[in-house]
Amino acid sequence: MKPVPSASGFRVNWPNYKTGVRDIYFRMKAEQNFASIGIEICHSDIELQELYFDQFVQLKNLFYKSATEDWEWKLLVPNEFGQPISKVEIVLLSVNVMEEEFWPEIISFFKPRIIALDEFWDNVKPGFES
Repeated sequence: MKPVPSASGFRVNWPNYKTGVRDIYFRMKAEQNFASIGIEICHSDIELQELYFDQFVQLKNLFYKSATEDWEWKLLVPNEFGQPISKVEIVLLSVNVMEEEFWPEIISFFKPRIIALDEFWDNVKPGFES
């Protein structure tokens, strides 16, 4: 994905996308039975995590304009370590990153969605920086 610049025109490391806002991450995961991409809010203060999530909910129409599909919106769900996080994600089932035959499908799943997340984030990031 190197040749694709970010929405702001800068070069970006897509697999390790930096949102620039502490406790808000874009995550791409590819495992043995699924691939997923999404926004994770990992603030340790539950009230602030809820506040961030509410900000995203208020921007849902703008998010949909970029993503052009429905994603799952989850408030305070446990992560793999049992810590509460909130997230907006979409999952592709029945793919296996360990099998090369699935790589084109996984890449085709990730690429337009990370670009859409970047476009969305370029528009709304200032509201999360303060």
